Amino acid sequence: QLHLVESGGGLVQPGGSLRLSCIASGRAHSQYYVRYWFRQAPRKEREFVASIGEGGNTDYADAVKYRFAITRETGNNTWYLQMTNLKPDDTAVYYCNGAGFWGQGTQVTVSS
Repeated sequence: QLHLVESGGGLVQPGGSLRLSCIASGRAHSQYYVRYWFRQAPRKEREFVASIGEGGNTDYADAVKYRFAITRETGNNTWYLQMTNLKPDDTAVYYCNGAGFWGQGTQVTVSS
């Protein structure tokens, strides 16, 4: 199984930027899997943020499109979420997911 660890969260002012990292260790049932970022705001359900496939194809939620970018290191079980022009509505715990496994989450708070 995979063990995922997120990092990079914190407190940032509106308009600021953060980069989240997800490091995966262990083995999944397959080395080929889509890598995801999700988030969960207080009193809301967990929602999809971004994904990146093995071929590098990406997908984004409408709320973050053109502000967030998901990337990965090829040959390395690490992926990132570069977040720019952050808004208070982006405040949430951010989780990475790969091959059905979840990390513990990292808190992102956008506030002045």
